Amino acid sequence: MSERYVDVPGGRLSVHDFGEGPPVLLLHAAIVDAWAWEPLTPFLLDAGYRVVAFDRRDTGDSRTDRVEYSNRADVIAVLDALGLERAVLIGNSVGGQIALETAVEFPPRAMAVVPVGATIPGWFPGMTAEERAIDDELVRLEETADAEAIADTDVRAWVDGPGQPADRVPDDIRELVREMDRAINATGRERGTPLPLQPAASEQLERLTMPVLATAGELDFSYILATVEYLAANAPDARAVVMPGVAHMIGLEAPDELAALITDLLEPLPRW
Repeated sequence: MSERYVDVPGGRLSVHDFGEGPPVLLLHAAIVDAWAWEPLTPFLLDAGYRVVAFDRRDTGDSRTDRVEYSNRADVIAVLDALGLERAVLIGNSVGGQIALETAVEFPPRAMAVVPVGATIPGWFPGMTAEERAIDDELVRLEETADAEAIADTDVRAWVDGPGQPADRVPDDIRELVREMDRAINATGRERGTPLPLQPAASEQLERLTMPVLATAGELDFSYILATVEYLAANAPDARAVVMPGVAHMIGLEAPDELAALITDLLEPLPRW
């Protein structure tokens, strides 16, 4: 493994680079940093892929000034810095949104896209009453800047899954996410302002001409389950997979099963 920093306008990104072979780029969820992909990485390496992951500007060892910036441009900056013409973009949650938006804005740079538990910017089917209550509580806590309380609620919502028992997921996974989440929400960290893609990705799905595998856990929020079906129905070469018995953090809960889905998708593709 090599670690390096990539300078971007108004910031610096911490990049992890593993192995050799056709590259895949992993984009993490909002409540964790790039190390959340550690359980998945060995499976992709064993399958013969080069695995690249980086901390977004406001997480992990990456930094940003108080500037407006494009998450899509940051992805391209990492690919360019590593000399990669294209990569498979795999993203969890907001990382999946970024993967989709990057593929929409820069189609030649994406060999395939695997959004995992992600929504589509610009399209939202709504929430159940239970989900709305969870979301309202998360919004309230974010306004208090109470990192401990935010982490506890994020773990219950996103690791356990809405309405699921607190002992469903092993303690080591729950504590790993809680630790990362606390660090992300710690006071004193500079924040930038990510710029949305215009028009929204939902209005440009025809640009996703590469293979897209939209993946969700059956225990995740209902709107995420609806989103993967919508994406499969509206992107040119997309299909949806709902994985049983898992919630939002599939790469931590079932890395072997997720890796199998990814490698099955990629195996028929020409090498890149």
